[in-house]
Amino acid sequence: MKILIFNGSPKREKSDTMHLTRAFVDGMNEHEKNEVNTVTVADKHIEFCTGCFTCKKNGGTCIHDDDMAVLLEEILASDLLIFSFPLYCYGMPAKLKALIDRTLPLSSMAMQKVDGRYEHPAQRDYSHLKYLMICGCGFPNSENNFEAMKLQFGLMFPHSSTMITVSEAPMFNAPEADSVTTPFLKLVQKAGKEYAETGCISDETLAELSKPMIPHEVYADIVNHGI
Repeated sequence: MKILIFNGSPKREKSDTMHLTRAFVDGMNEHEKNEVNTVTVADKHIEFCTGCFTCKKNGGTCIHDDDMAVLLEEILASDLLIFSFPLYCYGMPAKLKALIDRTLPLSSMAMQKVDGRYEHPAQRDYSHLKYLMICGCGFPNSENNFEAMKLQFGLMFPHSSTMITVSEAPMFNAPEADSVTTPFLKLVQKAGKEYAETGCISDETLAELSKPMIPHEVYADIVNHGI
């Protein structure tokens, strides 16, 4: 399988969330060795979409001459796209959102009704793609934090999409938290192996991943004393 990871964190390799993503891919590789390519979005030249829809009318060529043309070909050549990013204002970092906005050339200007909603039909074949979101946040709880991002991801990729959301993510870059982060990353690795074997993650594993590594109050107190 060809896996394309979009590291959407402005922290690049120091991303808290990439610890989770690397563990997940390690689990997938336990089942079968995969071809993995990681794109650090912060290092790419990606202009903002202007909404001119030129790409939808001329067969897919954008008015911008930047890195997106190559990235679109990498997307189409992949089997699984992993979007790895920290939660920013209940959504994704701006550079990653710009990248997703610029995937407009993959679909046409026409509209068709699918499962009760209208979509733009494809003008390139991306029907083989699967989508995975791995998102971490700095708050101690998952509730009332990830809901908007999960809804957005589900609407963007209504078919073959899977989501992992993890609170207390800054602990993955704190060596003193190894006693709790190491077992959690093992659980993420298990999730990756499950996904590789079955194409999904069990409800039981997802439920375990949604639990905080340490109690909410303890985490908040540690953060507040470190300010």
